Amino acid sequence: MDINRYSPSYILNKKDLLGLTDYSTEEIFELLYATKTMKRKFEAHEETTILHNTTVALLFADTSLRTRSAIEIGVHQLGGNCVNLPYSSKDMHAGENIKDIVNVISRYGVGALVTRGINKKLLTGFAATSSMPIINSHNDDCVPLQAICDLFSIWEKKGELAGVKVAVVGKATSLTSSFVIGAVKCGMDVSVACPSGFGLKRENVEAAEQMGKIYFTDNPVEAVRDADFVYTNAYRYHTEVPEDEREALAPYRVDAGLMSYAKHNAYFMHPLPAMRGVEVTAEVIDGKHSMVYDQGENRLHAIKAIFTLLAK
Repeated sequence: MDINRYSPSYILNKKDLLGLTDYSTEEIFELLYATKTMKRKFEAHEETTILHNTTVALLFADTSLRTRSAIEIGVHQLGGNCVNLPYSSKDMHAGENIKDIVNVISRYGVGALVTRGINKKLLTGFAATSSMPIINSHNDDCVPLQAICDLFSIWEKKGELAGVKVAVVGKATSLTSSFVIGAVKCGMDVSVACPSGFGLKRENVEAAEQMGKIYFTDNPVEAVRDADFVYTNAYRYHTEVPEDEREALAPYRVDAGLMSYAKHNAYFMHPLPAMRGVEVTAEVIDGKHSMVYDQGENRLHAIKAIFTLLAK
């Protein structure tokens, strides 16, 4: 399906955003068109108060800089306000009832609950018992917010999605899984190169392959050859990368040599934070074909789009 031939309704018949596996191509397109609209309004300094008098609650089990900032700023720009809920893993696993948590919070007039670092089982429980939208910003299973942001960034830069080739190299993470699933649903040509032991989880591979054709290899050159976009991400977020992991992943570092196998005008993508010299060289990430700051900005617009279509 060609996104440029799609006519958006700006209506999403979903209550939650836990991941992209249960989102159709059309529903992803709705989010991408809404992101485009939010960015246009932002650039035109047009006020959008769709969240007027709406409170968005954040329940984060781990730290975040860019995502938290984008959420709080985005909600403010939409006329709403954010409140941070204290999270305790001890409480969650020692007596706190999920149904009680979400039902009480929703009675405070909260329009949506955004989570981070909440495992799939708990997250599914939240969604099943909550009358308010549950939005998963990041966990070990998927990272749908970033995937929407990245898909929009590609569409914005290339003008299309169907048939565009993207090469994903390095260590596969939950972010990689979400991006690959979203990319194949949008008709993109996806190649994935990971060393043994660092590939996509089997269930995520199976989910992705049901939606489109993906080329898997352990050779980064094979994956990157003739790619329009080369995508990698952080190998670790809160901790140092162990030496044995660095060695295994070193051939997958995106440098000028690897980029030379892509198309001459190929773009480099990374969701940040990035460790220069580990997953990518400074020459590439700080070069003229890097779009990491475009991705960073578009995270704000994608988040605003998601709230626009989901938050009550």
